[in-house]
Amino acid sequence: MYDTNKIRNFSIIAHIDHGKSTLADRMLEETKTIEKRKMKDQLLDTMELERERGITIKMQPVRMIFTNGGKDYSFNLIDTPGHIDFSYEVSRALKAVEGSILLVDSTQGIQAQTLTTLSMARDLSLKIIPVLSKIDSPLARIAEVREQICELLKCSKEEVLEVSGKTGEGVKRLMEEIITKIPAPKHNIQTDSDFRALTFDYKYSTHKGVVIYTRVFDGSVRKGDALLMKASGKKFNTLEVGKFAPEEIATPSLNPGEIGYIVTGIKEPNVAFVGDTITLSKSSLEPLEGYLEPKPVVWASIYPDSQDDFTLLRQALERLKLSDSSLSFEEESSGSLGRGFRCGFLGMLHLEIITERIKREFDLSVIVTTPSITYEITTKKGDMFLIYSPTFFPDYGDIAEVREPWISLKIITPSEYLGPVMQLLYEHQAEIGDTATFKDGRSSVDSKMALRELMRNFFDELKSISQGYASLSYSTGEMRDADVAKLELLVAGEVIPAFSKIVSKRRVQEEAEKTVLKLYEILPRQMFVAKIQGMALGRILSSKTLKAFRKDVTAKLYGGDVTRK
Repeated sequence: MYDTNKIRNFSIIAHIDHGKSTLADRMLEETKTIEKRKMKDQLLDTMELERERGITIKMQPVRMIFTNGGKDYSFNLIDTPGHIDFSYEVSRALKAVEGSILLVDSTQGIQAQTLTTLSMARDLSLKIIPVLSKIDSPLARIAEVREQICELLKCSKEEVLEVSGKTGEGVKRLMEEIITKIPAPKHNIQTDSDFRALTFDYKYSTHKGVVIYTRVFDGSVRKGDALLMKASGKKFNTLEVGKFAPEEIATPSLNPGEIGYIVTGIKEPNVAFVGDTITLSKSSLEPLEGYLEPKPVVWASIYPDSQDDFTLLRQALERLKLSDSSLSFEEESSGSLGRGFRCGFLGMLHLEIITERIKREFDLSVIVTTPSITYEITTKKGDMFLIYSPTFFPDYGDIAEVREPWISLKIITPSEYLGPVMQLLYEHQAEIGDTATFKDGRSSVDSKMALRELMRNFFDELKSISQGYASLSYSTGEMRDADVAKLELLVAGEVIPAFSKIVSKRRVQEEAEKTVLKLYEILPRQMFVAKIQGMALGRILSSKTLKAFRKDVTAKLYGGDVTRK
């Protein structure tokens, strides 16, 4: 029987830039997992993009051995992303552990995203250890922020630990608390000969194929075992199993309660999924709960700068798909931009990361169209279908009903910016709900808004009016009736599909005028007159004429009567 009493599985919950990766660095030093000479900042952030922006994009597990009271404890830490776009992946990582460190920046206090991830951890009944970070900072408000945490978790002040990721102060005490407070993993003794594990992430290797990051719940797995992925139904033989230290180290087996990796040898997309259950191929065990297929929230078209790179762009997207099942794409073509791909993303950050990776990792220059969302349309004939591109939107007279996704939004801001935040919500047609005030002079606002409005530069505007102090988190909600119209741009009487977009009927006139003016200023003059028009609701709403180049041959003629001309 395998003993799990000396295993502790945990993750760190924190808002972006609250010091998750820095705290993980100090833990690696404390347990001597990494030699001093190999140590570098943000060690678990392996992607160049992560290090540059100071955010975690890809989950990174690591196993550490911590000696306390003469006993060796195996600590499995999963460093999770803090951004809202990756909330499903974070929920699966939390499912793989028994406890979480709630890390709050003592200079900023509790932020909206922290509350969202905390509620996920509570739903999974995880043990929470509250921790204040950046206590060495001259801007730290330790007493105030500790009070916020006590109010949120209903705990005593003594339970809130203090650490500094920069100096390493308090890290050893925190690790001792992990041993006493976070429970050891439990497993089902009756199925000890069977095997069941949760996929919380995966990556693609050219030589090994798909490498699954997994938490074992029941039984053990060894090299050569015949396994089955429940969601995709794919069977494979294990080529290697091992643990993260933090680089991959092969071991004879993975046992109950342990976190490690399984090399599948599979080199095709749409096989591995985050949240999937892996069992022995002949097993009758039920899959673990909570698996969802990631649904794209934002759609955008990606075209290569040169049509010669179309095949390379397809290869780049297929390669990214191997390590990111939430990315979806299909081929499309445009008269003006040529052949490209319509891609689905989890959110605006996900879109930004994928396009940036295409540029950096594959050295491709691409054109990205204006992002849009999915609309549910019912025509007057009674047909119902989903549309994720403005190009496919039916003509104005054919539509009976349009429905769009709404989101529940939570904003936390210093109280002096509450007025401008309310004004911003009004401008974006939000339904404002409950507001609350914290003791430290900050307020929270709950509201509901169309996802389309969130994408209309809402995040940048919020940061601008609050001088960067406001934070937001959101979750997708129900579909609601949408009061929208398709705005098309015509140049010389011809519709340009790439410029079509869906806008609110309330703002359609303003958008038409703004877009036509922008195009008028950009387009070069030709040898002929070209009209630029904005059309919506079955009529032309805005128009500007681009004059042709012309030479006035009569300009030099003067004097005499009109017949000379």
